Amino acid sequence: MLGGGTIKLDIVINGVGGQGVVLASRIIAQTAMKNGWQVRTSETHGMAQRGGSVTSHVRIGENLFGALIPNGTADILLSFELAETVRGLEKLKAGGKIIASSARVVPVLAAMGKTRYSDQEILQYLKKQPYDLTLVDAHDLALKAGHHKAANMVLLGVLAAQKLPFAGDELLNTALELLPPKLHEVNAKAFYLGKQAGEGYYGNAAATS
Repeated sequence: MLGGGTIKLDIVINGVGGQGVVLASRIIAQTAMKNGWQVRTSETHGMAQRGGSVTSHVRIGENLFGALIPNGTADILLSFELAETVRGLEKLKAGGKIIASSARVVPVLAAMGKTRYSDQEILQYLKKQPYDLTLVDAHDLALKAGHHKAANMVLLGVLAAQKLPFAGDELLNTALELLPPKLHEVNAKAFYLGKQAGEGYYGNAAATS
């Protein structure tokens, strides 16, 4: 909740190993702390090095207690992968916001033909849910910026276009403090491509139809 009464913003970030979920949560948390807010974080890892699930909770505000975000209370789900987006829905409050990449990361078993993975079915399911959904092809925009691994910065850029308890561009400033100089240009480009997508400059070109 932002505005009126106690300030609180609960963000769940999820994806699979190697997508930069933990770095993204660290960037959000450090930016909030630099602006004087209390922050609580927690992380859960599946077999992350094998593409398993990774989830981080970031709680920002005043008078915070526990680090875990209870089911049905998160304000924002920032998701790096479609199937993980569905898994994270239980954390969102009614009318919460989803910021998700429409690019899929097919699990190993599905790639081997042992399980099904239909990104179109997942997309249709997500669009029927009672949440504020923003879908951006973070992988494609990251490639335009110069490297597919900058997809996490694309999604942080989309987040920066939302109402936050600090200026959205401060997320990029924090990221550049944490990243080596040789990665600054690509990540800055990815961030601003994501922010433009979040503000609607790309229209249907960046979002799935």
